[in-house]
Amino acid sequence: MSVEKKILLTGASSGIGLSTAKLLLNKGFSVIGLSRTKPPIDHPLFTYFKIDLMHITEDLCKELLETTGPIDALICNAGQGKFSNLEEFSFAQIKDLMEINFTSHALLTRFFLPHLKRRSHANIVFIGSEAALLGKRKGTVYCASKFALRGFAQALRDECSTSSVRISIFQPGMTDTPFFDRLDFKPDISIDPEQIAKTILFILSTGPDVVFDEITLSPVKKKLSFTKFCEK
Repeated sequence: MSVEKKILLTGASSGIGLSTAKLLLNKGFSVIGLSRTKPPIDHPLFTYFKIDLMHITEDLCKELLETTGPIDALICNAGQGKFSNLEEFSFAQIKDLMEINFTSHALLTRFFLPHLKRRSHANIVFIGSEAALLGKRKGTVYCASKFALRGFAQALRDECSTSSVRISIFQPGMTDTPFFDRLDFKPDISIDPEQIAKTILFILSTGPDVVFDEITLSPVKKKLSFTKFCEK
């Protein structure tokens, strides 16, 4: 890269976020990673901010911008999964899942969008899920959070179509990440998170005259194994 680009990335501590941060750093991008725990990254172009997106505020966003300066891209990746029949969710669990998977990213985007529009060329990439394509049982709240993110990205894409900001949403299928550590199922065949990172790099590296509105990436074969998860 001839010009260093600055990327703000949520959920940078593991999984897709960690793989993406490492790849972008190796390609010469400057990465600002947001997460609750520090990623295992030691690189001169990496900056870490300890932030719980469940409690994101405008003041925190202002502090972040003042510290890092203007960014060239926002990658909204952080998320959680919880799957149960609706009646098994508490009110707090529903609110929390919507907060981390949708609302926090809507708030971050709201704050940084005016600043991104001042750049000659900028990107916002939302990491959604194939769960945003078809609702299934035990996925009522999780699917709703990802459907919300997808609708948000589609509408924002239309809003920004005359600006310098490109809006993309990436819908990965089941990926080999710690996402499944707290669930009672896991995929027998999954996507390598490095493949997701490469696709994100491709989105960011494409010329400014085109945009990937939406990309879906899934394992060729889909099969689940169910495990007994004992932690409440």
